[in-house]
Amino acid sequence: MIKAIIFDLDNTLVDFMLLKRAAIDAAIPAMIDAGWKYSFDETKEFINKIYESEGIEYQQVFDKMHTELLGKIDYKIISAGIVAYRTAREAALKPYPGVFPTLIELIKMGLKLAVVSDAPSKEAWLRLSYLNFHHLFDVVITYDETRERKPSPIPFNLALKELNLRPDECLMIGDWAERDMVGAKAVGMKTVFARYGDTFDTQNPESDYDIDSITELIDIVKKENNIK
Repeated sequence: MIKAIIFDLDNTLVDFMLLKRAAIDAAIPAMIDAGWKYSFDETKEFINKIYESEGIEYQQVFDKMHTELLGKIDYKIISAGIVAYRTAREAALKPYPGVFPTLIELIKMGLKLAVVSDAPSKEAWLRLSYLNFHHLFDVVITYDETRERKPSPIPFNLALKELNLRPDECLMIGDWAERDMVGAKAVGMKTVFARYGDTFDTQNPESDYDIDSITELIDIVKKENNIK
């Protein structure tokens, strides 16, 4: 019987890549307006290279870019970029359609809710709090709790420990097959692939379920728990 749903955060509950693009696209013109001498395209290419090497959650991307290109940090320029970045990020930070009512319905059905994310703890909680989701989850496991990224079994096992549940009592939903599906299956959980958040054009996620809308979770739980 399924007693808990474990969610990935980015590209499962929120469209992380959409907000990231919006934030970067707003920050670059703001920096140029403040005196940045590189073009929009040159700057975006350099930022993308930093994310490729350091990871998409890297928090010092503008500092690193300034240091490598200018040899120092110009705080007038970088501050303009940060303010524009944060303003655009918050405006673009929205849950996928159907997320909130689905979470509420799952809670009404008596299920526990958890998050297992590779994001830093501060960033994960900021996103959850901004969406007013921070009270809905019983357990939130981030990179900072384990220093291990999915598909390592460690984050999944910590979630199970804090939920006080067995793997077969939990359903994991995520958008990244090689991390979310592989990691959850390895510890014995059933899996749901969030097709709507997939950015890799995944052909075969090897999940138990494959959904185009998060609202489909309700019927999956009913099926698993033999609820008519």
